[in-house]
Amino acid sequence: MSTNFSKKRIAVLGSGKMGGILIKALVDKHQLSPERVRATVAHEARAEELSKKLGVTVTTDNVSAVDGADIILVCVKPQVVQEVMVQISEKVTAKQLVISVAASVHTSQIESALGAGMPVIRAMPNTPCVLGQGMTALCKGQYAATEHVDAACALFNVVGRTVVVDEKHMDAVTGLSAGSEGWLATRYCDASCRANHSGRRNGCTRNGRSPCAAQRRSHHARRVHHRRNHGT
Repeated sequence: MSTNFSKKRIAVLGSGKMGGILIKALVDKHQLSPERVRATVAHEARAEELSKKLGVTVTTDNVSAVDGADIILVCVKPQVVQEVMVQISEKVTAKQLVISVAASVHTSQIESALGAGMPVIRAMPNTPCVLGQGMTALCKGQYAATEHVDAACALFNVVGRTVVVDEKHMDAVTGLSAGSEGWLATRYCDASCRANHSGRRNGCTRNGRSPCAAQRRSHHARRVHHRRNHGT
């Protein structure tokens, strides 16, 4: 699968905060044409509002959205992932790539719902993605190949950096990647030491810990600078 998204069709199921961030970044950075995006939300009123805001087609029809899509981004809440997967199971094929950002939903759960052979990538981006300074942990499912991982990395690199880990380490890396809004200047300076210790304690490898800790320090440094200059 190519990492050039200009000719890809992307379906974004559940265009809430993270889904909206990814759509906006891909379109704004000319990685994707608005007409090649089909997004969904739960309510008609929200669909109309979001369509005007992002300049893409937004509906409440998940099945229609995934029809013909090359990449399917699953951004719905974890508790409704199974329901949505059942909805689209008759429409998707193994030629498509499913990328889920639903927290704590394992690739095997999605594979089971969609059928054998479906390439699935699990991703966990953090809130600094809105600033283009995010850190996204990625892991592949049973049927995902290197080309699928490369495509997922290219997509999330648009909003920051990526690190690929084994799925058994996803929870630990997710904890390291999380951007905290309440950090103070006196605390960000030793973030690396604490983050690396936390990751080690939770079984995360050094390759997984270091990029996440570094990206988190970068985010906190920018927040400290902003507070000093703007008082917020």
